[in-house]
Amino acid sequence: MKKLYVSNSTESVRMFKSNWMEALSKVHFSIPLFIYIPVIAFMTWRAFDNGIYPLYYFLFLAMGLAIWTITEYILHRFVFHFEPTSAWGRRIHFIFHGVHHDYPKDARRLVMPPSASIPLAIGFYFLFSLLFTNKTYLFSFYAGFIAGYLAYDMMHYAMHHYNFKSTLMKRVKQHHMLHHYDDPTKGYGVSSSLWDEIFKSGFPKKKK
Repeated sequence: MKKLYVSNSTESVRMFKSNWMEALSKVHFSIPLFIYIPVIAFMTWRAFDNGIYPLYYFLFLAMGLAIWTITEYILHRFVFHFEPTSAWGRRIHFIFHGVHHDYPKDARRLVMPPSASIPLAIGFYFLFSLLFTNKTYLFSFYAGFIAGYLAYDMMHYAMHHYNFKSTLMKRVKQHHMLHHYDDPTKGYGVSSSLWDEIFKSGFPKKKK
């Protein structure tokens, strides 16, 4: 079977000649927590400051979490795994996702760097603001969406560096490890295999 990675080292391979660009491509896994927990808290405060009922807050929070899961799946399957044919396109693909498959345990490239996540977060906020006429509901929805992203980032890091004890998390980790080490054309869900089940892009279940 063809080896699907270059190295399992936790060290980072250099991607850019420029030192500042190289620095922007790496991030400690805890950094998203310091950036996005305050965003979730601020959006929650705005929702309740605008008088949202707790039931509606949790309803739209859950809706935001659910929309994140399908967003995660679509981004991973159709954006991160789109393989261009041009040389510059292949270079961009490598920077965004190819490097992660070549060096899957690179400890500094397992969560999205702020240089990429912040513009995406802002873009999604403005997109959702066009869809929500009631900004109070937007605040709680967006808090859920960002919470989903944050859970994805933390889980992704843990899957590559942590030995889970629970049966559920072992199954979630195995799903992602199969994507890396068995078949990268399957198993696009990271924090959940739900959409792989729905769209038939998961791995065949072993017969008992």
